[in-house]
Amino acid sequence: MTALLGVELAGRRVVVAGGGPVAARRVEAMLAEGADVLVVAPAVCEQIADLVAVGAVHWREAEVQAGDLDGAWLVHTATGDRATDESVLAWAHERRVFCVDAGGPRRAARGSARTPAQTRAGDVVLGVVSTGAADPNRSRQVRDAVADWLRGGGADLRRRRPPVPGSGRVVLVGGGPGDVDLLTVAGRRALAEADVVVADRLGPTPVLDQLPADVEVVDVGKSPGHHPVPQHEINRILVEQAQRGRVVVRLKGGDPFVYGRGGEEVLACREAGVPVSVLPGVSSAFAAPLAAGIPLTHRGVVGAVHVMNGTDGWSSAALTGLRDASCTVVVLMGVGALPGLAADALAAGVPGSTPVALVEQATCDAQRVTRAPLDDVVRAAAERGVRAPAVIVLGAVAAPGLLDAEPVPAVTMAG
Repeated sequence: MTALLGVELAGRRVVVAGGGPVAARRVEAMLAEGADVLVVAPAVCEQIADLVAVGAVHWREAEVQAGDLDGAWLVHTATGDRATDESVLAWAHERRVFCVDAGGPRRAARGSARTPAQTRAGDVVLGVVSTGAADPNRSRQVRDAVADWLRGGGADLRRRRPPVPGSGRVVLVGGGPGDVDLLTVAGRRALAEADVVVADRLGPTPVLDQLPADVEVVDVGKSPGHHPVPQHEINRILVEQAQRGRVVVRLKGGDPFVYGRGGEEVLACREAGVPVSVLPGVSSAFAAPLAAGIPLTHRGVVGAVHVMNGTDGWSSAALTGLRDASCTVVVLMGVGALPGLAADALAAGVPGSTPVALVEQATCDAQRVTRAPLDDVVRAAAERGVRAPAVIVLGAVAAPGLLDAEPVPAVTMAG
C-alpha cells in the first residue's frame, strides 16, 4: 500500500544516480525544494552540466557506488542501466533510505518511494500517486483535474490559524467587466485565500455569493455622484485589515491600473509596509467593444486605439485621431459627460457622421448597445435611457454591420 508523505528536503542531501534527461528533470525538481543534490554519473547531459557549472549541484564523475548513498535522505536512480539501478535500490534498502526508481513506470513500483504528480495552488501543494502498480498518466490526469478545480476557486484555501498582527497582505484583483467567467484563474485563487474582500460596485460581484460565509465582505462601491467611501478611507481599510494579519483582496471591476486607482492603493500599502501584489484583469475598455461585436482595430479601417476618461474631457490626441479617422477612441465613465463631449467634438471639427456606440452592462445579461452618429448620439442616448456603467466607442469601427459577412454571389451553372 502506498501512503503520501510530505518531506522537507531543504538543505538535505539527495543523491541522483544517472546524468541523462530523466535525471535532469529530477535534479531540477529537487533544487526547487532547496535540496543539496549530488549527481553521480560518468557523464551528464547539458542541462545538468549547466547546473554544475554555476555550482547549483555537485557532480561525482564516476559510476555510482554504495558509499555515494552515505548521508543521503533520499535517492533517485535513473541511470538507464537496469542492473545498476537495482544495485542502487539494494544499497538504499540496506541503509534504510527511501529510493525512487525513475527507470520507467513499470519499474517505479520497485522503489521504496514514488514521485507524485504535483501542482500548487497558492501555498498548498497537491500530490497524486497511484496504489499498486505505478500509473503516472492517470496520476497526472487526476492532478490536472483537481488543480483546475482549485484554481477556479473550488476550495477554501485560507490558512486555518489565528492571524498574526503584521503578517497580512493585500492583493489587488482585476475582476473584469462583470461576467464572472471573465475573472482570471489567478483572481479566483486569490479570492479562495482571502479573509477579507473589499469590493467595488462594478465587476463580477456575483462571485461574492460563492465565498465562505465567514469571509468578511466590505462594500466600498461607488455610483455616479455618490461616493460613500472615499479613496483615502479605502486605503485605510486595506492597510488596517492587513496589519491585523489578514489576507485582503481588493476586488475591482476591470483592471486595477486602468482608471481603477490601483496605483494609489499600492502606494498606500507600501508606505505602511504592507506587502501588496496586483493581478491584472480584463479591462472594460477592451471587453465591452468586443462583447458588442466591435473590433477596436480592423485591417483597412483603423490600426490604433485611444482610451480616455470622460470626466477629464477631450485630449488633443483623441480629437486629432477622430478628425482624421486614424484611431478608435474608447471613453470610460463618460455617460454623464456625453452631451458636453459630443458638443466639444463637433466644435473641434470631428465629422458629425462619425459612428458612435454605447455599450451598457457589457458582458452581463443586461448588456445593451445603442448606435448613432456623433451629431445625433445625445438624442439617441436620452431616448433609450442609456445609463452607467457604459463604455462609449467612437470611430469607423463602431459603424453597424462592419463585421457582417459579404453575401456570397450566386453561381449560375451553364446547362
